[in-house]
Amino acid sequence: MIQISLAPRTISGFKRVHGGLVAPNEVPEANGIILFLASGEIAAMGALERLDVMLNDALYGILFRDINPQRTLIDQYFSRIINGYAGVIINTGEDNYLTTADAVEAAHTVLASDLINEQLALLAGLPEEQMGLGHAFEMDPMLENGFLLELAQAQMTREIFPKATLKYMPPTKFMTGNIFRGHIQDALFNIIGIWTHQGIQLLGMPTEAIHTPFMSDRYLSIENARYIFNDMRSIGEEMEFREGGICRERAKTVLNNAIDLLQQIVQEGLFTALEKGIFGDVKRPKDGGKGLAGVVTKGDNYFNPFVKMMKERW
Repeated sequence: MIQISLAPRTISGFKRVHGGLVAPNEVPEANGIILFLASGEIAAMGALERLDVMLNDALYGILFRDINPQRTLIDQYFSRIINGYAGVIINTGEDNYLTTADAVEAAHTVLASDLINEQLALLAGLPEEQMGLGHAFEMDPMLENGFLLELAQAQMTREIFPKATLKYMPPTKFMTGNIFRGHIQDALFNIIGIWTHQGIQLLGMPTEAIHTPFMSDRYLSIENARYIFNDMRSIGEEMEFREGGICRERAKTVLNNAIDLLQQIVQEGLFTALEKGIFGDVKRPKDGGKGLAGVVTKGDNYFNPFVKMMKERW
Protein backbone atom coordinates (compact mmCIF):
# COMPACT_ATOMS: atom_id res chain seq x y z
CA MET A 1 0.00 0.00 0.00
CA ILE A 2 1.23 3.48 -0.83
CA GLN A 3 0.49 6.67 1.08
CA ILE A 4 0.57 10.17 -0.36
CA SER A 5 0.27 13.41 1.57
CA LEU A 6 0.28 16.85 -0.08
CA ALA A 7 -1.78 20.07 -0.04
CA PRO A 8 -4.90 20.06 -2.28
CA ARG A 9 -6.39 22.50 -4.80
CA THR A 10 -10.00 23.50 -4.28
CA ILE A 11 -12.97 22.38 -6.36
CA SER A 12 -15.75 23.89 -4.28
CA GLY A 13 -13.92 26.14 -1.83
CA PHE A 14 -14.75 24.02 1.25
CA LYS A 15 -12.66 23.41 4.32
CA ARG A 16 -13.61 22.73 7.95
CA VAL A 17 -13.02 24.53 11.24
CA HIS A 18 -14.78 23.15 14.32
CA GLY A 19 -17.22 21.28 12.10
CA GLY A 20 -17.78 24.17 9.65
CA LEU A 21 -16.65 24.28 6.01
CA VAL A 22 -13.53 26.38 5.31
CA ALA A 23 -10.32 26.17 3.10
CA PRO A 24 -8.28 22.91 2.82
CA ASN A 25 -5.27 22.13 4.98
CA GLU A 26 -2.33 19.82 4.44
CA VAL A 27 -2.78 16.14 5.25
CA PRO A 28 -0.36 14.85 7.92
CA GLU A 29 2.24 12.21 7.15
CA ALA A 30 1.84 8.69 8.58
CA ASN A 31 3.93 5.52 8.77
CA GLY A 32 3.40 1.94 7.58
CA ILE A 33 0.02 0.29 7.19
CA ILE A 34 -1.52 -2.77 8.85
CA LEU A 35 -5.25 -3.50 8.75
CA PHE A 36 -7.59 -5.28 11.19
CA LEU A 37 -11.33 -5.37 11.81
CA ALA A 38 -11.82 -3.53 15.09
CA SER A 39 -13.73 -4.33 18.27
CA GLY A 40 -12.81 -3.23 21.77
CA GLU A 41 -10.61 -6.27 22.35
CA ILE A 42 -8.84 -6.08 19.01
CA ALA A 43 -8.41 -2.32 19.39
CA ALA A 44 -6.68 -2.95 22.71
CA MET A 45 -4.40 -5.57 21.15
CA GLY A 46 -3.59 -3.21 18.29
CA ALA A 47 -2.77 -0.45 20.75
CA LEU A 48 -0.42 -2.73 22.71
CA GLU A 49 1.30 -3.85 19.49
CA ARG A 50 1.59 -0.21 18.30
CA LEU A 51 -0.48 -0.74 15.18
CA ASP A 52 -0.43 2.05 12.59
CA VAL A 53 -3.87 1.61 11.00
CA MET A 54 -6.96 -0.39 11.95
CA LEU A 55 -10.19 -0.98 10.04
CA ASN A 56 -12.87 0.58 12.24
CA ASP A 57 -16.15 1.43 10.54
CA ALA A 58 -19.32 2.15 12.49
CA LEU A 59 -21.49 0.78 9.65
CA TYR A 60 -19.40 -1.82 7.79
CA GLY A 61 -19.98 -4.62 10.30
CA ILE A 62 -23.72 -3.99 10.14
CA LEU A 63 -23.96 -3.99 6.35
CA PHE A 64 -21.42 -6.56 5.25
CA ARG A 65 -20.96 -8.85 8.27
CA ASP A 66 -24.57 -8.83 9.53
CA ILE A 67 -23.61 -7.77 13.05
CA ASN A 68 -26.51 -6.27 14.97
CA PRO A 69 -26.65 -2.46 14.48
CA GLN A 70 -26.96 -1.68 18.18
CA ARG A 71 -24.10 -4.00 19.09
CA THR A 72 -21.90 -2.61 16.32
CA LEU A 73 -22.32 1.03 17.30
CA ILE A 74 -21.56 0.27 20.95
CA ASP A 75 -18.47 -1.78 20.10
CA GLN A 76 -17.19 0.77 17.59
CA TYR A 77 -17.62 3.64 20.04
CA PHE A 78 -15.43 2.03 22.67
CA SER A 79 -12.89 0.69 20.18
CA ARG A 80 -12.51 4.18 18.69
CA ILE A 81 -11.87 5.61 22.15
CA ILE A 82 -8.99 3.12 22.45
CA ASN A 83 -7.73 3.86 18.92
CA GLY A 84 -7.81 7.59 19.59
CA TYR A 85 -5.94 7.23 22.87
CA ALA A 86 -3.31 4.97 21.29
CA GLY A 87 -2.77 7.16 18.22
CA VAL A 88 -3.98 4.45 15.82
CA ILE A 89 -5.42 5.70 12.51
CA ILE A 90 -8.78 4.11 11.74
CA ASN A 91 -10.09 3.51 8.25
CA THR A 92 -13.69 3.10 7.21
CA GLY A 93 -15.26 0.95 4.48
CA GLU A 94 -17.52 3.19 2.43
CA ASP A 95 -15.74 1.94 -0.69
CA ASN A 96 -17.67 -1.33 -0.26
CA TYR A 97 -20.97 0.47 -0.95
CA LEU A 98 -19.89 0.93 -4.56
CA THR A 99 -19.36 -2.78 -5.10
CA THR A 100 -23.03 -3.53 -4.33
CA ALA A 101 -24.59 -0.27 -5.58
CA ASP A 102 -23.95 1.85 -8.68
CA ALA A 103 -20.91 4.11 -8.22
CA VAL A 104 -22.51 7.04 -10.02
CA GLU A 105 -26.00 6.90 -8.54
CA ALA A 106 -24.87 5.99 -5.01
CA ALA A 107 -21.90 8.37 -4.72
CA HIS A 108 -23.78 10.61 -2.29
CA THR A 109 -24.31 7.70 0.11
CA VAL A 110 -20.53 7.35 0.42
CA LEU A 111 -20.16 11.01 1.38
CA ALA A 112 -23.11 10.83 3.78
CA SER A 113 -21.61 7.77 5.46
CA ASP A 114 -18.21 9.49 5.68
CA LEU A 115 -19.87 12.39 7.48
CA ILE A 116 -21.67 10.00 9.85
CA ASN A 117 -18.46 8.11 10.55
CA GLU A 118 -16.66 11.39 11.17
CA GLN A 119 -19.21 12.53 13.75
CA LEU A 120 -19.25 9.16 15.53
CA ALA A 121 -15.45 9.27 15.64
CA LEU A 122 -15.46 12.79 17.09
CA LEU A 123 -17.92 11.64 19.78
CA ALA A 124 -15.38 8.98 20.70
CA GLY A 125 -12.63 11.59 21.00
CA LEU A 126 -10.78 10.52 17.84
CA PRO A 127 -8.78 13.37 16.22
CA GLU A 128 -9.58 14.18 12.58
CA GLU A 129 -6.00 13.31 11.61
CA GLN A 130 -6.65 9.72 12.70
CA MET A 131 -9.73 9.30 10.48
CA GLY A 132 -9.09 7.28 7.34
CA LEU A 133 -12.51 7.94 5.82
CA GLY A 134 -13.11 5.67 2.83
CA HIS A 135 -14.13 6.15 -0.78
CA ALA A 136 -13.25 4.45 -4.08
CA PHE A 137 -12.62 4.54 -7.83
CA GLU A 138 -15.41 2.16 -8.90
CA MET A 139 -17.24 3.65 -11.89
CA ASP A 140 -17.75 1.68 -15.10
CA PRO A 141 -14.66 2.37 -17.27
CA MET A 142 -16.93 2.58 -20.33
CA LEU A 143 -18.75 5.60 -18.82
CA GLU A 144 -18.14 8.78 -20.83
CA ASN A 145 -16.07 11.28 -18.81
CA GLY A 146 -15.94 8.80 -15.94
CA PHE A 147 -12.42 9.97 -15.06
CA LEU A 148 -13.68 13.52 -14.54
CA LEU A 149 -16.52 12.32 -12.32
CA GLU A 150 -14.09 10.25 -10.23
CA LEU A 151 -11.68 13.20 -10.03
CA ALA A 152 -14.47 15.52 -8.90
CA GLN A 153 -15.55 13.18 -6.12
CA ALA A 154 -12.02 12.56 -4.87
CA GLN A 155 -11.25 16.29 -4.79
CA MET A 156 -14.58 17.03 -3.10
CA THR A 157 -13.87 14.43 -0.41
CA ARG A 158 -10.41 15.86 0.24
CA GLU A 159 -11.79 19.39 0.62
CA ILE A 160 -14.64 18.42 2.92
CA PHE A 161 -12.26 16.45 5.17
CA PRO A 162 -9.01 18.45 4.91
CA LYS A 163 -7.38 16.97 8.03
CA ALA A 164 -8.45 13.37 7.52
CA THR A 165 -6.07 10.67 6.33
CA LEU A 166 -8.45 9.63 3.57
CA LYS A 167 -8.48 6.01 2.40
CA TYR A 168 -8.79 5.69 -1.38
CA MET A 169 -9.60 2.26 -2.82
CA PRO A 170 -8.74 0.99 -6.34
CA PRO A 171 -11.09 -0.36 -9.02
CA THR A 172 -12.36 -3.90 -8.40
CA LYS A 173 -15.97 -4.16 -9.61
CA PHE A 174 -15.12 -3.64 -13.29
CA MET A 175 -11.80 -5.46 -13.36
CA THR A 176 -12.51 -8.20 -15.91
CA GLY A 177 -9.29 -10.20 -16.06
CA ASN A 178 -7.95 -8.14 -18.98
CA ILE A 179 -4.64 -7.27 -17.34
CA PHE A 180 -3.77 -4.60 -19.90
CA ARG A 181 -6.97 -2.60 -19.46
CA GLY A 182 -6.82 -3.26 -15.72
CA HIS A 183 -3.33 -1.76 -15.50
CA ILE A 184 -4.63 1.36 -17.27
CA GLN A 185 -7.58 1.57 -14.87
CA ASP A 186 -5.14 1.40 -11.96
CA ALA A 187 -2.99 4.10 -13.57
CA LEU A 188 -6.00 6.45 -13.85
CA PHE A 189 -6.79 5.70 -10.21
CA ASN A 190 -3.20 6.56 -9.25
CA ILE A 191 -3.39 9.84 -11.20
CA ILE A 192 -6.43 10.91 -9.19
CA GLY A 193 -4.75 9.80 -5.97
CA ILE A 194 -1.73 12.07 -6.44
CA TRP A 195 -3.81 14.88 -7.98
CA THR A 196 -6.20 15.08 -5.00
CA HIS A 197 -3.71 14.09 -2.29
CA GLN A 198 -5.37 11.09 -0.70
CA GLY A 199 -3.97 9.86 2.62
CA ILE A 200 -3.92 6.05 2.35
CA GLN A 201 -3.97 4.68 -1.18
CA LEU A 202 -4.44 0.94 -1.66
CA LEU A 203 -2.96 -0.05 -5.00
CA GLY A 204 -4.93 -1.96 -7.59
CA MET A 205 -3.61 -5.23 -9.03
CA PRO A 206 -3.57 -6.00 -12.78
CA THR A 207 -4.60 -9.58 -12.00
CA GLU A 208 -7.66 -8.55 -9.98
CA ALA A 209 -10.52 -11.00 -10.72
CA ILE A 210 -8.03 -13.67 -11.89
CA HIS A 211 -6.08 -14.91 -8.86
CA THR A 212 -4.47 -13.80 -5.61
CA PRO A 213 -1.72 -11.42 -6.76
CA PHE A 214 1.80 -12.80 -7.13
CA MET A 215 4.79 -10.84 -5.91
CA SER A 216 5.45 -9.89 -9.54
CA ASP A 217 1.91 -8.46 -9.83
CA ARG A 218 2.46 -6.42 -6.69
CA TYR A 219 5.76 -5.14 -8.05
CA LEU A 220 4.07 -3.91 -11.23
CA SER A 221 1.46 -2.08 -9.15
CA ILE A 222 4.09 -0.39 -7.00
CA GLU A 223 6.11 0.53 -10.10
CA ASN A 224 2.96 2.00 -11.69
CA ALA A 225 2.21 4.12 -8.62
CA ARG A 226 5.78 5.32 -8.08
CA TYR A 227 6.08 6.42 -11.70
CA ILE A 228 2.84 8.39 -11.62
CA PHE A 229 3.34 9.82 -8.13
CA ASN A 230 6.77 11.12 -9.11
CA ASP A 231 5.96 12.25 -12.65
CA MET A 232 2.75 14.08 -11.59
CA ARG A 233 3.80 15.13 -8.10
CA SER A 234 2.64 18.75 -8.32
CA ILE A 235 -0.28 18.48 -10.74
CA GLY A 236 -2.74 19.35 -7.95
CA GLU A 237 -1.03 22.70 -7.43
CA GLU A 238 -0.96 23.52 -11.15
CA MET A 239 -4.50 22.63 -12.24
CA GLU A 240 -7.73 24.42 -11.36
CA PHE A 241 -11.32 23.38 -11.98
CA ARG A 242 -13.35 25.41 -14.47
CA GLU A 243 -16.36 27.22 -13.07
CA GLY A 244 -19.47 25.52 -14.40
CA GLY A 245 -17.44 22.59 -15.70
CA ILE A 246 -18.09 18.88 -15.33
CA CYS A 247 -15.98 18.48 -12.18
CA ARG A 248 -17.50 21.37 -10.24
CA GLU A 249 -21.04 20.46 -11.21
CA ARG A 250 -20.52 16.82 -10.26
CA ALA A 251 -19.13 17.78 -6.86
CA LYS A 252 -22.12 20.06 -6.22
CA THR A 253 -24.58 17.35 -7.21
CA VAL A 254 -23.03 14.72 -4.94
CA LEU A 255 -22.76 17.13 -2.02
CA ASN A 256 -26.35 18.34 -2.36
CA ASN A 257 -27.64 14.77 -2.61
CA ALA A 258 -25.65 13.81 0.48
CA ILE A 259 -27.14 16.73 2.42
CA ASP A 260 -30.65 15.71 1.36
CA LEU A 261 -29.97 12.14 2.46
CA LEU A 262 -28.63 13.23 5.85
CA GLN A 263 -31.71 15.38 6.39
CA GLN A 264 -33.84 12.33 5.60
CA ILE A 265 -31.86 10.27 8.12
CA VAL A 266 -32.34 12.97 10.75
CA GLN A 267 -36.10 12.67 10.26
CA GLU A 268 -36.27 8.87 10.11
CA GLY A 269 -33.34 7.84 12.30
CA LEU A 270 -30.18 5.92 11.40
CA PHE A 271 -31.65 2.50 12.24
CA THR A 272 -34.58 3.09 9.88
CA ALA A 273 -32.17 4.16 7.13
CA LEU A 274 -30.23 0.93 7.60
CA GLU A 275 -33.45 -1.09 7.45
CA LYS A 276 -34.33 0.56 4.12
CA GLY A 277 -31.00 -0.35 2.52
CA ILE A 278 -29.89 3.23 1.92
CA PHE A 279 -26.21 2.30 2.23
CA GLY A 280 -24.90 -0.18 -0.32
CA ASP A 281 -28.42 -1.43 -1.12
CA VAL A 282 -28.06 -3.74 1.91
CA LYS A 283 -30.99 -3.91 4.37
CA ARG A 284 -30.32 -4.64 8.06
CA PRO A 285 -33.07 -4.61 10.76
CA LYS A 286 -32.43 -2.98 14.12
CA ASP A 287 -33.08 -6.21 16.03
CA GLY A 288 -31.48 -8.57 13.50
CA GLY A 289 -27.96 -9.82 12.93
CA LYS A 290 -25.41 -11.27 15.33
CA GLY A 291 -24.56 -10.07 18.83
CA LEU A 292 -27.74 -8.39 20.12
CA ALA A 293 -27.83 -10.78 23.09
CA GLY A 294 -24.64 -9.11 24.32
CA VAL A 295 -26.26 -5.65 24.54
CA VAL A 296 -27.56 -4.68 28.00
CA THR A 297 -28.79 -1.47 29.61
CA LYS A 298 -26.34 0.24 31.95
CA GLY A 299 -27.31 -0.10 35.60
CA ASP A 300 -27.62 2.81 38.02
CA ASN A 301 -24.25 1.91 39.56
CA TYR A 302 -22.38 1.46 36.26
CA PHE A 303 -18.96 3.11 36.39
CA ASN A 304 -16.17 3.11 33.81
CA PRO A 305 -13.37 5.56 34.65
CA PHE A 306 -11.33 4.70 31.54
CA VAL A 307 -13.68 6.28 29.00
CA LYS A 308 -13.36 9.73 30.56
CA MET A 309 -9.61 9.33 31.09
CA MET A 310 -8.91 8.25 27.50
CA LYS A 311 -11.19 10.82 25.86
CA GLU A 312 -9.63 13.67 27.86
CA ARG A 313 -6.04 12.56 27.31
CA TRP A 314 -5.03 15.88 25.77
